[in-house]
Amino acid sequence: MSEDHVVVIGAGMAGLVSALQLGHRGFKVTVVDPSDQPGGKMRQAHVNGASIDSGPTVFTMRWVFEQIYASVGERLTDHLKLDQLSVLGRHAWRDGSTLDLFADPDRSRHAIEVFAGPEEARRFESFCQLIRKVYDTLEGPYIREANPSALNLSQSIGLKGLGVLNSLGAFQSMWRSLGRQFKDERLQQLFARYATYCGSSPWEAPATLMLIAQVELDGVWSVQGGIHALAKNLEALARQRGVTFRYNTWCDKIQTQSNRVSGVTLRDGETLACEHVVFNGDASALRQGLLGEEVTASVPSKNNTRSLSAVTWSVHARTSGFALDRHNVFFQDDYAQEFKSIFGAANLPNKPTVYVCAQDRGTQATITGKERLLCLINAPAVGDGRRLTQEMIQACQTQTFSLLQDFGLKVHAGPEDLICNTPMSFHQRYPGTGGALYGQATHGWMAAFARPNSRSQMPGLYLAGGSVHPGPGMPMAALSGRMAAEALMGDRNSTKKFHAAGTYGGTLTQ
Repeated sequence: MSEDHVVVIGAGMAGLVSALQLGHRGFKVTVVDPSDQPGGKMRQAHVNGASIDSGPTVFTMRWVFEQIYASVGERLTDHLKLDQLSVLGRHAWRDGSTLDLFADPDRSRHAIEVFAGPEEARRFESFCQLIRKVYDTLEGPYIREANPSALNLSQSIGLKGLGVLNSLGAFQSMWRSLGRQFKDERLQQLFARYATYCGSSPWEAPATLMLIAQVELDGVWSVQGGIHALAKNLEALARQRGVTFRYNTWCDKIQTQSNRVSGVTLRDGETLACEHVVFNGDASALRQGLLGEEVTASVPSKNNTRSLSAVTWSVHARTSGFALDRHNVFFQDDYAQEFKSIFGAANLPNKPTVYVCAQDRGTQATITGKERLLCLINAPAVGDGRRLTQEMIQACQTQTFSLLQDFGLKVHAGPEDLICNTPMSFHQRYPGTGGALYGQATHGWMAAFARPNSRSQMPGLYLAGGSVHPGPGMPMAALSGRMAAEALMGDRNSTKKFHAAGTYGGTLTQ
């Protein structure tokens, strides 16, 4: 049993995983979070008595969670019921065309052949073979590596791996590389959308982000009880191992003494003394001094371009017209203009791509009455600066649901049937971000190495969450939480061993 006290700031995915890992190893762990429930961005909204997942909606990379549960002596399937979805996503365009991608690649190939012809179907086969190789090349030396660098990566993957990346056009933008893979621009749009999973523009994101497509092709699951059930279960397992959770609790300052962490100060003035802090918040909050001047230099500033924010609507209402599946994407004609508006002009796009997660679909055949929806459009992260007025948000809402009607989808929702979230509300929940939901944008091929790692430059302070390596998204944040816990435990063990040995002359090194 360790005597060390660890304070985890933030009960999001990474914070929960860190707390569980450390609690399991006998550390005294206290988790503080300003919300009233675990999950961070894995939050639920409650509309007319319906609980709606209003953050991440896609469960992928199941192996990450299976390994995390196994590391604390548990089995994922003993705690959560997962259903693999046969349809990965339903995609629609304004010309009336639709395309489903399936868990079964043969079904996807046939669907693409009907959709765009046999040549594009063959290109899809080649694309799948390529991104499989890209994913296999990068999983070990990048995704699983706690401290990746361009030099170490090139040495790890060797000439063969570099050849794979070169065949992808790794130093090109995702959009340009996709132009080499497909001739049909609709397919370029579909696969370019994966850049937004990292909050980035396909015209600026590196082509290597296409490995995200492989992540979905490896399987997408729904979680019984919603994604939030995962957060609640991780919290329950951590509590069983002695972790204390303090909700409705803001942390105002990370205290330091002798150039290392010594505690945290809460908003009510209480101080929690501790030897280690795991910060599960956006790294930009540290850079801006929101947790105290002492830790502003703990995170280097390599890339200040904020990722995408969003405007979302959590809806409980009837729908009619378009046949929804669980995950649905409605594309507009001028895809480039959406990202020019957001990253260039910092405006809401006039004709955005609309994502609709129909949370009662995909596991049952028919829906009667109201259903639970999360509708989302990309937006600029301007929640702390140039404010979007209520009139602008209302106009955006009217336009978005009108665009869905153009595709045949009617959402029969009144004001009481939905809750809207904006870059301003996201900034209030996640200070220092301006509402950016994915940390910094992954723009340029070196951006993958610009995210901070789990060890900060302040001894005793560790970083976790979607703004640090290996990046945003539930499984990546979970990996970052595990990496932070492992770094902390590794540093503590090496320090204890080091302290136990005397230097020449009998003086213990401090």
